[in-house]
Amino acid sequence: MVAGNAGVAQKKKFTIPPMAIVAGIVVVLGAGGFLYLDRASKQTPAGPPPPSAEARAYAKNLRFVADDGVNLENPKMESHESYLRQSTVEITGNILNSGDRPVSSVEVTWLFKDPGTMMPDGQLYQEVIWRERTSLVSKKSGGQ
Repeated sequence: MVAGNAGVAQKKKFTIPPMAIVAGIVVVLGAGGFLYLDRASKQTPAGPPPPSAEARAYAKNLRFVADDGVNLENPKMESHESYLRQSTVEITGNILNSGDRPVSSVEVTWLFKDPGTMMPDGQLYQEVIWRERTSLVSKKSGGQ
């Protein structure tokens, strides 16, 4: 035996349990995923592209007409209550293409406004409360 070595304590190596490492990785990935999804949910989705100049120019040939196909008429709007006691809005009407080109799709942007508030200067202020773009005619629904 060597005298003097008895007082020296052996150092223990510090080890991290494997489950702690796995748990740490899961927590870091979970926090990163949460932050990514939170940021993605706050970004507004890109809407459909605006109509081309050619489409806007041709739109003057499209008219809402009555059932006879000649007289101009605004679309009709009706509100119904569904079986689940939810209010649904139905808009009906006929579209006449008076141009010389076939139409493959028609999209309409509906603006629903509040009844309005009369301002002190005599003008009626109506705020848009709902805006929706709807496809009325497409190749799937019978467009040519």
